Amino acid sequence: MSKGDNQKKVQYFEKVNNLFREYEKIFIVNVDNVSSSQMHQIRGALRGLAVILMGKNTQIRKAMREAIADNPKLEIMLNYVRGNVGLVFTNGDLKEVRERITSNRIQAAAKVGLIAQSDIFVQPGSTGMDPNKTSFFQALGISTKVVKGAIEITNEVCIVKAGQKVGASQAALMNMLSMMPFHFGMTVLNVYDNGTVFEPAILDISDEILVERVQAAIKKIAALSLQISLPTVAAAPHLLLNAYKRVLGLALSCDEIKFPAVEKIRERLANPAAFAPVAAASAPAAATAPVQEAAKDESDEDMGFGLFD
Repeated sequence: MSKGDNQKKVQYFEKVNNLFREYEKIFIVNVDNVSSSQMHQIRGALRGLAVILMGKNTQIRKAMREAIADNPKLEIMLNYVRGNVGLVFTNGDLKEVRERITSNRIQAAAKVGLIAQSDIFVQPGSTGMDPNKTSFFQALGISTKVVKGAIEITNEVCIVKAGQKVGASQAALMNMLSMMPFHFGMTVLNVYDNGTVFEPAILDISDEILVERVQAAIKKIAALSLQISLPTVAAAPHLLLNAYKRVLGLALSCDEIKFPAVEKIRERLANPAAFAPVAAASAPAAATAPVQEAAKDESDEDMGFGLFD
């Protein structure tokens, strides 16, 4: 090994150690099928917000072990540096950085051995191919017919399911049909933040969803506490309210017990009409007014007139 190579390794380890000291959040990204030009574009999009680190996994893990001496929390990341991965260091907003990482994607044609990112369908319609290739479609289980001297696919067919590898026949068919079913770019595998590694889907949980889930959990705890008669903070408001209702019920059944709240209830029970809403009380009077006016008009018309006038 030349002196220059040793110097490069020393500089690389020093760079990695500085990154681990400077940044607290790290994305573990997969870079399969990401071209050098696309990598350059992603670096430009992250400039000033994040730093991408690429290298051999053995070198990265060795540098991480040196950094673990200063920050033991990093040890949890060692098991995630596997495969064709890179590290993206940042101190910024995780959602914004993830968006910049994953937004740069390019379309690509199918190749043998690629794993389908989603179900790949062949749409019905004319292919423009000569009828002598009908047997090729039949071998793939695709129904066809010849229309105006060209092969036409009659039904939509899924030729590769998500997670399956593309075979030679499927790749050849998609290339003949000029299909570009793949989208390549960086994908986030895991996120490290202050000693914890979690899946990127966690970043999609908004504050509203968190509040909703916490409220649902509090309701369940309160219901369980009330059912088993075990006092908890969640059940405390309900326990106090239920106790207050029992006190009011006892006070109403015993005239000797008096306090302001129960006296108001007694007044309502003794004279409920006095506490009726004004609008509701005035409504019957307003309803009878037209009837009285109509009766008055009829009596005025009958005055001074005989039966045969």
